[in-house]
Amino acid sequence: MSKTDVVVTGLGATTPLGSDVATTWSALLDGRSGITALPEEWHEKLPVHFAGQIAQEPSEKLPRPRLRRLDRTQQFALIAAQEAWQHAGSPEVDPVRLGVVVSSGIGGILTILEQYDTFREKGWKRVSPFTVPMLMPNSPAAAISLEYTARAGSHVPVSACASSAEAIANGVDMIRAGRADVVIAGGTEAAIHPLNIASFASMRALSTRNEDPQRASRPWDKDRDGFVMGEGAGILILESAEHAAKRGAHVYAHASGVGYTNDAYDIVQPDPEGIGQARAITVALDDADLKPTDIVHVNAHATSTPAGDVGETRAIRSALGDSATDRIAVTSTKSMTGHLLGGAGAVESIATILALHDGLIPPTINIDELDPDVVVDIVRDKPRDMPGGDVAAINESFGFGGHNVAVVFRRA
Repeated sequence: MSKTDVVVTGLGATTPLGSDVATTWSALLDGRSGITALPEEWHEKLPVHFAGQIAQEPSEKLPRPRLRRLDRTQQFALIAAQEAWQHAGSPEVDPVRLGVVVSSGIGGILTILEQYDTFREKGWKRVSPFTVPMLMPNSPAAAISLEYTARAGSHVPVSACASSAEAIANGVDMIRAGRADVVIAGGTEAAIHPLNIASFASMRALSTRNEDPQRASRPWDKDRDGFVMGEGAGILILESAEHAAKRGAHVYAHASGVGYTNDAYDIVQPDPEGIGQARAITVALDDADLKPTDIVHVNAHATSTPAGDVGETRAIRSALGDSATDRIAVTSTKSMTGHLLGGAGAVESIATILALHDGLIPPTINIDELDPDVVVDIVRDKPRDMPGGDVAAINESFGFGGHNVAVVFRRA
């Protein structure tokens, strides 16, 4: 049975590297870091004093009355969705054929923490009446569905740091199932707060390279010591190829295959053998009707943690073959953005799509000495030309709880 061809016709982002897709992509190709010292005094009480903070505050793009009714996750998601929608040419689509799948790994955590402080200090009457619709995990998807009158369905898969990759995969499935012609898909996260940083630091998951924040996120480097928390959002406009063709839309890539698996190994640690990760790639390839030799690039999850990075390279090689070492260029854009948690997979999907579209693979920065256990070819320090022709690339995302998601994009 043939599958509906799903294409990407619009891209939107707000990240630590830029206020939109163009500035983010330019910074990625330049190998610039978006990691900066935290300005708030509270960081002095913590072992980590830096993060990947958003490049442009939402207050510069959204009116103040609206900001007061939106959690920061919603603000990021709306800004990215507005760009993606315009980027796609503001498609005319029947509202009952327009869907939304937008995720966050944590949801409106800043609203929860801020309003609890208000309750303790000032009493219940001072708690915002918008607290519940701001803290709900589905609030970013709801805000976007209201913005664009999307009535085909609004969905929110929550799978920790795999959330937005799973949202994109669910969006592909939604169009294939015939439920929608266009889906606004992606993810958002806004979790830079002392409690969250303290929690990850307590797990020894964060880098503590306070003396040199811009070099703290260093996937696959022998001396990596943890990930760097980031914030932001990425949104894709997914569309059936038939619908896109009828309106003459520009196609950035085909969203050709999706794969979901679970490790069932540990609530936090990935399976050291990478079996579930490798199977997610294999499932996505089968779904796309592609062979391992069709893949020329992988934007890896690689967060800069000692446990996760090397195991992922083993999974890539296991799924794509021993020749992957010579054939496939692997990168981690988290070296520049930090880890956007639930928003990571969407922003990295945008980087994967633009690598195919523009023929350039962004580098991994901050590798002084490559970990000797890495078994794939890492793009380092400067962009690399991508092979021409009908080729494909994979974005990988993994999350606490054992979630593994792979999405295959094929050049348009």
